[in-house]
Amino acid sequence: MNQAADQGYRDKFAAACVAFRGTKRLTLVLYDVTTLFFQVEQEDEYRKPGLSKERRLEPQIVVGLLVDERGFPLQLHSFEGNKAETLTLVPVLDAFRAQHPEVTVSVACDAGMLSAANLLALEDAGYSFIVGSRIAKTPPDVAAYQHDGSELSDGQIFESRQWFGRGETRRERRVVYQYREKRARLDLRNIEKQVEKAKKVVAGTTPVKKGRFLKISGASKSVDGALVESARQRAGMKGYVTNLPVLTAPALTVIDAYHQLFNVEASFRMAKTDLKARPIYHRQREKIEAHLTVVFCAIAISRHIQEVTGVSVKKCVQQLARVQDGVVSIAGVEHIVPAAIPGEVRELLTRLGRSGAGH
Repeated sequence: MNQAADQGYRDKFAAACVAFRGTKRLTLVLYDVTTLFFQVEQEDEYRKPGLSKERRLEPQIVVGLLVDERGFPLQLHSFEGNKAETLTLVPVLDAFRAQHPEVTVSVACDAGMLSAANLLALEDAGYSFIVGSRIAKTPPDVAAYQHDGSELSDGQIFESRQWFGRGETRRERRVVYQYREKRARLDLRNIEKQVEKAKKVVAGTTPVKKGRFLKISGASKSVDGALVESARQRAGMKGYVTNLPVLTAPALTVIDAYHQLFNVEASFRMAKTDLKARPIYHRQREKIEAHLTVVFCAIAISRHIQEVTGVSVKKCVQQLARVQDGVVSIAGVEHIVPAAIPGEVRELLTRLGRSGAGH
């Protein structure tokens, strides 16, 4: 484990991952973070309490994972447990560019990374991005369309340019909006649930709590009708902010790229479940980083196995675990009895063999 840190195993493996995927096809990368908690009472300079993805109070670390558009890992970095998500993206991209200066990529990340300062830092560092946008009010183009009584159609797209930031750092960027009927149904259901909660508070049947549509003025409580109507108008809308030009990335390309983020989320789920990234029993940072290097390697191998076999890692392990040679002792002499390989296992091994033939 000491060698993993001293000899830069993770950097070497990360370089091998990029070479394995090929730099010519690498134009989009996806980024997300997760947290890993430690069952310890005392924090240190690395393991600190912070905003936990699992709503835990224990000291934790923040892990940032950079993957290609199919979820294959390219970089993994860890940060102090109280590090803000928005402050992890640029260091990870800088590390990737330092290793591969010849590769130009765009990064997609979720709305949690969206802040004026963060986008400014990305642009100033020369990166192009696609980020999910929180919609606080109905976009002007959408409002104008709805004002005439026109109904939105499934998949309808609007594009506009908006200003982000203040003062000298204020910049104009593309914003793409898309309406989806399925998303609208879910949004409207959630809105109605929140309205009902607010009504119960107003009626006095539920204790006063902070609610999305609850309007409190002194001792008076009411449902904020204007806010409810505004939320209903926005139901089904999703925004995407990018600094990529239209010719390089048309609206559908921007939307499709953002929706690939489920691949990095899948890699994180794999790390936490199939690969058992925690519990981590180490306390020194070098040892923890070595543990994460093993997890990083395992994610890469697991994603590759899934791609070439079409079988989940869990199922693949279950099938291969059944194949075991036997040892029989006859007159003091041990004999190896080769395992019988079932047809589905043989097919798995054949697919893996084919995938490795050219590497």
